[in-house]
Amino acid sequence: MEIWIYFTLLAATMQAVRTAGQKQLSGKLNAMATTSVRYVYALPFAWVYLWWMLEFRNIEVPVLNDDFLFYALIACVTQIIGTACLVAAFKYKNFAVATSLAKTEAIQVAIVGALLFAAPLSLMGWFSVIVGVVGVFLVSKVKFNPRDIFAGSDSMSGLTFGLSAGLGLAITTLLIREASLVLNTDLLVSAAVTLVFMISVQSIISLLYVYIQDKQQLMLMLKHWRLCLFVGITSVLGSIGWFTGASFQTAAYVKALGQVEFFITLALTYRLFKEKITFIEYVGMFLIVLSVVILLLWA
Repeated sequence: MEIWIYFTLLAATMQAVRTAGQKQLSGKLNAMATTSVRYVYALPFAWVYLWWMLEFRNIEVPVLNDDFLFYALIACVTQIIGTACLVAAFKYKNFAVATSLAKTEAIQVAIVGALLFAAPLSLMGWFSVIVGVVGVFLVSKVKFNPRDIFAGSDSMSGLTFGLSAGLGLAITTLLIREASLVLNTDLLVSAAVTLVFMISVQSIISLLYVYIQDKQQLMLMLKHWRLCLFVGITSVLGSIGWFTGASFQTAAYVKALGQVEFFITLALTYRLFKEKITFIEYVGMFLIVLSVVILLLWA
């Protein structure tokens, strides 16, 4: 298999595990502090990974040119905005619809990539993305009712935030790829440099926000350091996977394969809680696996 496949599968697995840790952490910290943990506690490990990669590949740190700074800084902001929009979408009545639209990230990556980043997909590539998104909808038990679009201002706000969340995260992935490529060096190194730069900037931004919003949350982040450390380690491993995968392969394909995260999450949930898997969920898992097979063999 190609290297991007291994890194994307690493990313999907670690993101599923990290989410489980963040769910536990969210009961102890507020939303922004929980978000900050994934950057702050990941930062030292990201720097160690970069140092190791430079030694392993025997390459010096590349010059951070203007194009890199442009793409990476915007990616920092769009990721934060995308996450904030997703949290905001959960406040509205049409939670399911907003969540559905946020899960269209894979399709939005494909559309935006084709329109703005000269990264078109093959016909089978598009088919793979669409099949995978449908599978995710079924596995996540999200029910989409088109009539909710016309149900009132709350519904429209939820739709807007949900769609914006998917768009923000989609643009982030595309910008990460562009930032890594413009460094014009070994892709493993450029991915590591992009990762360290973005996590460093996001750590500063998120910590400042938490400090201004509620200083007590900083103490809680120290108090629950074990759980925070778990989230940080799984987060940096997942980010290494996403950043490297996107450096080697078109972002849309990376996100399409990354949808196996939902399959992994469901498997972990039922393994831990011994819950019964419904027929619809089996269909959803089958579609996710089918989309991956199409992507790897024919796209």
